[in-house]
Amino acid sequence: MEFLRFFLARLVTYILVVWIGVTIVFFVPRFVPGNPVEAMLGKLMSQGTTMDPKLVETMRATLTQMFGLEGTLWEQYSGFLKRVLITHDFGPSLSFYPTPVNMLIGKALPWSLGLLLTALLISWLLGNFIGLIAGYHNQRLSSKVIETSAMVIYPIPYYIFALLLVILFAYIWPIFPFVFLVSGEPGSWVWMKSVVYNSCLPILSIVIVSLGWWTISMKAMAIDTKEEDFVQYARYRGVSDDKVMYGYVARTAILPQITVLGLSIGGVFGGALVTEILFGYPGVGTLVYKAILASDYNLIIGTISISIVAVATSTLILDLIYPLIDPRIRYR
Repeated sequence: MEFLRFFLARLVTYILVVWIGVTIVFFVPRFVPGNPVEAMLGKLMSQGTTMDPKLVETMRATLTQMFGLEGTLWEQYSGFLKRVLITHDFGPSLSFYPTPVNMLIGKALPWSLGLLLTALLISWLLGNFIGLIAGYHNQRLSSKVIETSAMVIYPIPYYIFALLLVILFAYIWPIFPFVFLVSGEPGSWVWMKSVVYNSCLPILSIVIVSLGWWTISMKAMAIDTKEEDFVQYARYRGVSDDKVMYGYVARTAILPQITVLGLSIGGVFGGALVTEILFGYPGVGTLVYKAILASDYNLIIGTISISIVAVATSTLILDLIYPLIDPRIRYR
């Protein structure tokens, strides 16, 4: 019964978060000056295309209806909710017309997931390992050097590292390509090697910065945990130092890191905007960038809505399984 009440409360919160987030995403682009339909017609006219005024009006009306811009703002909103909730269809993309938004997201999402999940797992595992050792042996000089290095790296935006890596390893030492360009048939061994080779710099630029945060946070929690009574008691019983560090301190200090990891996994569905643009990576971040430049309402709403649902879902799953990870927490 306690679990049922807990689950229903979290489910209601989940639905509200998704609804509010998607609603905000729907309205914000419509408050930005400019009309995507007029921009599309203007682009046609600027190319020297001559059309009959009646044909222009017909095209304007058709595009307005197709992109969900017909009627009042409330009518547009209600039509959008019905279309998305019932058919899960975000409509056609304006900038890639007539390709559906769902198809574009389906093509870009695996690239962003591959890039960001790889970078996230590498930085999480490595950062927590380094932070645990630095926090457990916090009196050593090496611990202070690690902490100082992490504090210097962490505030630096990841795209600064991306630019630095491009300068060093794409221009000065041309080891990696500047532009993401794969070769070979998709799924073949040549293609997979090409993807890994082209993804090295984007992954490295994200890992280096993320590593600083995981190291700092894990070190702080390891320092606090190793002074707890149960850890001191284990030492008095003669438990080996390695077992105390990995079996007692690490298992307790890692719990908040798992929470942040869950939220971070949800965030990867939004892509890495600047990194993907800089390296020409064909992920969701690049898709969002192109959608914003073209005032592509459907594509903007589709890509950001996927990210909102992913973060909310990962939070819900984390809330439900956290009592299984930490026995001190119960469903209340």
